[in-house]
Amino acid sequence: MIDGTAGVSGRRDADEALLDNPEALAEHDPGGMLRHTASAGAQVRESAALAAEANLGVLADDGRPRAVVIAGIGTAGRTGDVLATVAGPRCPVPIIGHRSAGVPGWVGAADVVIAVSASGRSPEALGAAEAAHRRGARLVAVGAPDSQLQSIAEQARAPFIPVPRRAPARASLWALTVPVLLAARSLGLVKVNEADLAETAARLDADADRCRSAAESFVNPAKSLALGLAGSIPIVWGSSPLATVAARRFGDTLSANARYPVVTGALGEAGRGRVGLLDGVFGGLAEGERDIFADPAEEDGEGTRLRLVLLRDGGLNAEEDTDEPLAVEERRADAVQTLAERRGVRCDVVTAEGGSALERLASLIAVPDFASIYLALAHGLDPMAVPAITEMKELSNQ
Repeated sequence: MIDGTAGVSGRRDADEALLDNPEALAEHDPGGMLRHTASAGAQVRESAALAAEANLGVLADDGRPRAVVIAGIGTAGRTGDVLATVAGPRCPVPIIGHRSAGVPGWVGAADVVIAVSASGRSPEALGAAEAAHRRGARLVAVGAPDSQLQSIAEQARAPFIPVPRRAPARASLWALTVPVLLAARSLGLVKVNEADLAETAARLDADADRCRSAAESFVNPAKSLALGLAGSIPIVWGSSPLATVAARRFGDTLSANARYPVVTGALGEAGRGRVGLLDGVFGGLAEGERDIFADPAEEDGEGTRLRLVLLRDGGLNAEEDTDEPLAVEERRADAVQTLAERRGVRCDVVTAEGGSALERLASLIAVPDFASIYLALAHGLDPMAVPAITEMKELSNQ
């Protein structure tokens, strides 16, 4: 559920009318990023079916591993963050994300490496898969069928879950994540059952319907969030470890889809330093320098301001194994909202919904994913084509 402070600040250069014109949206989104994002629920179902055919049960033959390494970069790397937060603090082994080529020096036969790449050819995933095979570690590979990654998995006689490449990696989070979760389930590290997957897929479907292009801004939570962020410097903080994964995911999509600079992280960490941004030149200091008699409409266009997005997760405290809410995290979130209001920094709140950790995470990711695309479209940007990414890949391959 999403709630935003009334009023929109700093919509400079954002075309609000375009967002309420489905035909214009389709014209400005030639790559179909809205359509790809709406497929999240279908991705969960398809990947679960593909993982079921991959004979993941063989992973349990050698017992519980010493550690699990999730190797990948970008969206593939985020799958490790999702696994760690869904497994929770009671997970019996460490889950470690690895975002560079190869694997950590300590990895050996007692460990499991899950190499993830949407294209099946990222150097990080390929290097990790090769190193895992060399060192005798158990390997699982997730990526595009008929790819280099599949070839390495076949040479190692390791399970490979094919993920059809139908969208850019950043729009394929759920297609890549579900196989990782089910591999970990086969190892006895995470409790994700078929009902959890079905409810998560249904949640993603429902949010896609709420955020559809035909829904007008005043009833579409993603369009409302995009317009609130327009012309601002977004700060996205998560109130819990689960919500922090969603916050960092929102940072990824705001940067890649909308080309917005963004600060993301955990609310607990922010309270030890970054909360000071609210007093800075883009926050309360700017508010203090304003003319109280100025026309608000003119004022909105004069300066860039912070816009806080707070992702709140009211889930149960798994660490203490009680039914009590995460009281400390909730109080901290209340405090930050109050600080923002006192400094004139507008705040949007997205609240997790659902029973399982996976469904709650999906509820925090879905609307922001759409919002990043609508924000790009409102500025006349094609969210699919990111020239800087293409050029960087070309330059780094020289």
